[in-house]
Amino acid sequence: MTNGDREARVLEALVTLVDSLLDDFDVVELLTDLTERCARLLDVSSAGLLLADPLGRLHLMAATSAKTGELELFQLQADEGPCLDCFANGEPVSVADLTTAADRWPRFVPAAAQAGFASVHAVPMRAAGSTLGALGLFGTSVGALNDADVLVGRSLAHVASVAIVQEHAPTRDVVLPHLRSALADQVVVEQAKGFLRERLDVTVEEAFAVLRHHARTSGRHLTAVARQLMSEPATRPVLVEELTGLVPAARSNPASPAAHRG
Repeated sequence: MTNGDREARVLEALVTLVDSLLDDFDVVELLTDLTERCARLLDVSSAGLLLADPLGRLHLMAATSAKTGELELFQLQADEGPCLDCFANGEPVSVADLTTAADRWPRFVPAAAQAGFASVHAVPMRAAGSTLGALGLFGTSVGALNDADVLVGRSLAHVASVAIVQEHAPTRDVVLPHLRSALADQVVVEQAKGFLRERLDVTVEEAFAVLRHHARTSGRHLTAVARQLMSEPATRPVLVEELTGLVPAARSNPASPAAHRG
């Protein structure tokens, strides 16, 4: 399979899964489909998904084969393995050669080898600052995941997290208020861009660039910065001063993504 074919399959999988989130969906079926797609798209032979209950106990939600499901359950029984570490730390785990992890997981490694696996990886499923579970990826040969596979695995784990948090497809009554809010937010951002264009003597694109840069560096939402600028005159002078300091960077990098989204 060429890189182009693979990219097309990855995009098709993501579009299909996201489409499911916007329609009536069964979360168990969606997570099962997602797990199966992981095994087909990534350089692994099988995959399994563990989900935490409100008490933080992991449960098997999906697996692409019986032996993978059994190995996932063995992790829970043995209280060790890549998915448990991934869930506990909220960080990806990657072991290219399982034989090197015998001291780390003395019970899991022999069980995985007996099942025919030589490498393991796990990607956390996260939402709202919490780890919801872990996506386990199992290879029958030694080797690390390449950067592209890591990115795809993380993207699919994000989709799984959204499916779990959302649980049901959005209805019109839920969507319409969000649409109105989004449009109102955009009006505020446009007003802030116009204000900065006049006050700082910059282009609209540069005004948008400094707004975005300030929002990112301060850990705030773009709309929150724009709303402060337009509706809080008491704090406006300080904010304008901070934004003024970002103008040289915006002017020196006119081709930045921020400059093309205004």
